[in-house]
Amino acid sequence: MAISTVSALVLDDVAMFEFGVICEVFGIDRSADRVPNFDFKVCGPEPGRPLRTSVRATLTPDHGFADLIGADLVAIPAIGSDDYDPAALDAVRRAAASGSTILTVCSGAFVAGAAGLLDGRPCTTHWMHADELARRFPTAKVDRNVLFVDDGNLITSAGTAAGIDACLHLVRREMGSEVTNTIARRMVVPPQRDGGQRQYIEQPIPARGSDRFAPHLDWILANLDKPHSVTSLARRAHMSSRTFARRFVEETGRTPMQWVTDQRVLFARRLLEGTTLDIDRIAERSGFGTATLLRHHFRRVVGVTPSDYRRRFAAVTAEAECAESA
Repeated sequence: MAISTVSALVLDDVAMFEFGVICEVFGIDRSADRVPNFDFKVCGPEPGRPLRTSVRATLTPDHGFADLIGADLVAIPAIGSDDYDPAALDAVRRAAASGSTILTVCSGAFVAGAAGLLDGRPCTTHWMHADELARRFPTAKVDRNVLFVDDGNLITSAGTAAGIDACLHLVRREMGSEVTNTIARRMVVPPQRDGGQRQYIEQPIPARGSDRFAPHLDWILANLDKPHSVTSLARRAHMSSRTFARRFVEETGRTPMQWVTDQRVLFARRLLEGTTLDIDRIAERSGFGTATLLRHHFRRVVGVTPSDYRRRFAAVTAEAECAESA
């Protein structure tokens, strides 16, 4: 069923970018491009009363919470405060109960959670807030890696620009690819991005472990390009393979080879971002040996291929490197 009515919920401390994403997809007249117009309403606590926003400007909704109920889609942007108006939560619950699809952008998922809509359901939010969402709503099935989660009448998206992905996905689901592609072209964004949040999460520096075990980890990090096995690492640490493997899990939370692979991927990310080395050379330097093996593990851990990752995050271009060395 095509979406025709869209109501956006706004409260104090609404995030302007996330609200703007919703407006950009559903609030603009694109009938000249043969895109059906949406009956778009901005709903707040009191029509005509300004709300403060995340950037200290004000926003004045023209409609009240009652206009959330019965809309085909209720869209909830990120809200900075967690002191949600009980009337807003009640309206969101009633809208969901009456058949509305609920879509959240970034921390808007917390509003849906406070309304009781995340209980037992898969969902996501910005990776920085994922642990807090899981803590606050323990029965929610929080996926920290994806750009958005479609669970039928509940769609939750990750941080900021992932809201664009979720909105366009919903348009594609309900109205087809032609409409979606037209909107995406006007917004100058891809109609569908690949990968998930994993590619945007900065991996932490590896834990060093205890003082006695840290030298073993440091040696591995300095020698990622060498072949390693549990047997060879245990021999170097003067332990049996079984004792070394057990100690390693106790120190790092990962098996030896899982940890080594994670660090090789992390090192490959840094080489992709900061050098112009080709993929074969990066595979050698990071210890994967072949480009095929690098691609396999990189996509499994990061969610995209090494080449796609470099296109998005490279800080050094071949031209800049040549100019610097001239």
